Amino acid sequence: MPELQNSLLFEHPLNERTRTLLRISHLFEQFEYHLPASNPWQSRAAIQALLDIVAILGRADIKQEFIKQLEERKRALERIAGNPGVDQIRLHQVLEDINRMSERLLDSTSQLGNSLRKNEFLNSIAQRAPIPGGSFEFDLPQLHYWLSLPHTERVMQMDDWRHEISVVQETTDLLLGTLRSSNVFRPRSASGGFFQQSLDKNRRVDLIQVLLPAESFLYAEISGNRHQFSIRFMESIQWEQPMRTSEEVAFKLKTCHI
Repeated sequence: MPELQNSLLFEHPLNERTRTLLRISHLFEQFEYHLPASNPWQSRAAIQALLDIVAILGRADIKQEFIKQLEERKRALERIAGNPGVDQIRLHQVLEDINRMSERLLDSTSQLGNSLRKNEFLNSIAQRAPIPGGSFEFDLPQLHYWLSLPHTERVMQMDDWRHEISVVQETTDLLLGTLRSSNVFRPRSASGGFFQQSLDKNRRVDLIQVLLPAESFLYAEISGNRHQFSIRFMESIQWEQPMRTSEEVAFKLKTCHI
């Protein structure tokens, strides 16, 4: 997006389900970043990201929550289908994607990520991961051996593991994509580095996005709930004792809702 160039984007979820989507997306981004690298340390990082995803999926209600959110997206998009200016081709494609993801989730008879949770090799790593230095070779000789394999073999194996939860990655991308594109950025100003806004009680806002110029030397601390949210713009030069800026801050704001 052109408006993201030379800018810093801060996102903040206003409910638990959006928080979960952002965390899963964040972990898949880590996995994708480390996967192509031949360095064994990055293979370790890719596996850890995968294990963190599997841990999140251990919640029994994730699959049903995904199905519920896809149905909500479908109803919301169908309501705007007749509006002027709607890209009908794009809308039709998104609705097809929603139906496809819903069918894949419904066809899944087990808990998401269940096969990876039962994988003895991955389990051995997951059990040692909370221990500082717990993945050293004397604790996990099998991991040490696996990391010594050719990079192409490691990538093929990790791709196989990722394929087992590909529906999670695709569903997360679809849900966040439709949410993020549900509104546009609007210019706002924060007096004394503070901004607060009440929310329409008849419309649930799921995600707040704040855009700052990269050269502003500020970062945004966002907090909120379904009733209101606030933003504090903090000076980044005092890392030990960050302070809210006293300046007027021009920024862009997007409230994302379906």
